[in-house]
Amino acid sequence: MNSVFGNLGPVGLALVLTVLLVFGIPGGGQLKPLGWWPTLLLSMLAGSAYKAAGGIFKLVPDLVGSLIGTVNSVLPGATMPAIALALAIFILFKKLTTKQVGLLGIAFWYVAAGAGGTWAYLSDAIANLGTNLS
Repeated sequence: MNSVFGNLGPVGLALVLTVLLVFGIPGGGQLKPLGWWPTLLLSMLAGSAYKAAGGIFKLVPDLVGSLIGTVNSVLPGATMPAIALALAIFILFKKLTTKQVGLLGIAFWYVAAGAGGTWAYLSDAIANLGTNLS
């Protein structure tokens, strides 16, 4: 046995990360609330788990895909790398709550995965981490 809890699987990992984000961002229990960077990294990992899990978790990728389609209809010719970079700049420079960072981190993962290049390496690394944890 390689894990304390055995094999979580993609659906289990998506569920666990969702619960961690929902209850870890506001905190209030025995542990401190999640900080900005942990929230961003966990949300990106959750995005990869959602994609792998499918089922009910497929709602999140479908919503993000719809938003990307809306951006492309408003700004024809906006490439995925441009949208990914704009979203990264927004996340890094706009003062956001950790809840907002969590939601935008999930969206950023999908955009980065479709952007190719360095963005794809980052999203692939997160996807591999998600697969290895499940």
